[in-house]
Amino acid sequence: MTLTLSILDQTIIQSKETSTQAFQHTIQLVKIAEKLGYHRFWVSEHHDLDNVVGSSPEVLISHLLAHTTRIRLGSGGVMLQHYSPYKVAENFHVLASLAPGRVDLGIGRAPGGLPLSTRALQQEGGSTRSLEEKLVELEKFLHNHLEPEHPLHGLKAIPNPTQPADLYLLGTSVASAELAAQRGVPYVFAQFINSDEAVSLEAITTYRERFVPRAIATPQAILALSVIVSDTDENARKLANENEFVKINLASGKTITVNSLKKAEEYGKHTSEPYTIEVKEPNIIAGSKETVRKRLLEIQQAYQVEEVVIITPVKDFQKRVTSYELLAEAFSEQPVTNHL
Repeated sequence: MTLTLSILDQTIIQSKETSTQAFQHTIQLVKIAEKLGYHRFWVSEHHDLDNVVGSSPEVLISHLLAHTTRIRLGSGGVMLQHYSPYKVAENFHVLASLAPGRVDLGIGRAPGGLPLSTRALQQEGGSTRSLEEKLVELEKFLHNHLEPEHPLHGLKAIPNPTQPADLYLLGTSVASAELAAQRGVPYVFAQFINSDEAVSLEAITTYRERFVPRAIATPQAILALSVIVSDTDENARKLANENEFVKINLASGKTITVNSLKKAEEYGKHTSEPYTIEVKEPNIIAGSKETVRKRLLEIQQAYQVEEVVIITPVKDFQKRVTSYELLAEAFSEQPVTNHL
């Protein structure tokens, strides 16, 4: 079984960079990814974070589609809890019409930010509907299948593309796997967020066992992993150690992941819910080409997945590109020419 490699990019911004420079890096990276043969390139949705400027994946995807010709582009993911399913369907119908067969719509369950940004996104009253209800309605708008008894029956999401965006559900729990299985859509487990291997294995197993054929005929499980490749194991570990990983455990049972203790403390200032903060070692697969290839093949064997989506949390852009080049080289027979 071959292993398909894809990329998740968060448009990281460094302290001395402008947002324009950060987006230029994403544009350069997607072009490089296409030349290297990566299968898909997803961009994330984050709000009110100091080091991430990718707050609008729909807008960014549109620009990236215009700069590429083959690679699939998508969201990893759109935080549906904040939005109207109808409007999300319209946005991705536009994208799918601009680039037929190249657009993915990944839906995330997390808020994508801290309490203030969530409040701002939902300040018109928010929504009392669950994510599952919104996901079901989104599916109906994507394929214009609103049943006669639906209060919006007759409404269509325009334009009507020949091939709507493919829908994916992203998650970090067994509950998200169950929802993906019930809806019959591909499922992406974000192991770079939830490093508990027992949970990830249970989630993937549950997804496969409870899968109901709908959008796709057979279950399609994907792992999203944090990977850094360098010339030596030691150098890769040094790059990995530059990252900070902080979990906010809420009394309700939900978990929020942020990339600094400062952001976790800021969260505490704007929430009324009891919580605890846990600083953890980042779950990053770091090493040379040989080390990383061996580990990824072990993971593929353990989870029986055909695709992994890779996020590379390296601050220096050139070193981030090098990591993706070395990763592609690790799974090909030809050395990769530096693209910068």
